[in-house]
Amino acid sequence: MIKIAMLAAASLAATAAGATAANAQTPVTVEPMIPAAGTVLDVSAEGRTTRVPDVATIRAGVVSQAATAAAALSDNAQRMNRVLAALKKAGVAPRDIATASVGLSPQYRYAENQPPVITGYQATNSVSVRFRDVAKSGVILDALVGEGANQIDGPNLSIDQPDTALDEARADAVKRARARAELYARAAGMRVTRIVSITENGENAGSPNPPMLMARASMAKDSTQIVAGEKDVTVSISVRFLLN
Repeated sequence: MIKIAMLAAASLAATAAGATAANAQTPVTVEPMIPAAGTVLDVSAEGRTTRVPDVATIRAGVVSQAATAAAALSDNAQRMNRVLAALKKAGVAPRDIATASVGLSPQYRYAENQPPVITGYQATNSVSVRFRDVAKSGVILDALVGEGANQIDGPNLSIDQPDTALDEARADAVKRARARAELYARAAGMRVTRIVSITENGENAGSPNPPMLMARASMAKDSTQIVAGEKDVTVSISVRFLLN
C-alpha cells in the first residue's frame, strides 16, 4: 500500500508539471486599448427614448397653529389622521405612504428694541404619497384638502420600471456613435474596421420634474388635473473605433 501511494503521488506530480508546462506554452494575452495598427477614433454619443410617466409622488402636509405647543400638536394629529384615512379610503397602499417630516416651532412677535415674544406654536406633519395611477392623483389631492391637508408639494412624475427604456436608449446610443464614426471615416478616406471598447458614462431614467408648491386652504370648484406628459430616458456612452 505504501508503494501504491508513492506511485500515485508521483503520477499526480507529473500531471501537475505537465499542466504547468502546457500553460507556459500557451500564454494568455490581453489586447491593449490602443491597437498596434490602424487609426483610433473616440466618439461620445447620447441615446434616447421616451416614456409616459406612470408614477406620481406628492407630499401632502398639515400645518396647525395654536396658543400652546400641546394644542398645536393635538390639532395637527387630528387633521393628519383624517388625511391618512382619506388616503386609505382612496385605495392608496400602505407601502406607498411614508412620513416625510414632523415639526414643531414657536411663533414670535418682534418689536424694535425688545426681545422676541412667543405668540404661539406651529406644528407641521407631512407624508410622501406615491400614486401608481397618475390620472387619479388630482382627485385624491382634492379629497386630502377636504380632510384637512393645507400644504401640497408636487407632483414629481417618474417611470416606475425604466430598465426596458434604458436598454432602448443604450442601443440608440451605439447606433448614433457608429453613424458618427462612419461619417468621420468617410471624411478621412478610411473605413471603420471594428469597435475596440464601449464605456457607459451615465444614464437618466426620466428624472422627476422640479417640485411645485401648491397650497390650498379650501376645496376649489374644479378638480385638480395632473397631466403626465412624456419623459426623456437617456444613456451617454463613449466608443472607441478602429479605422483603416
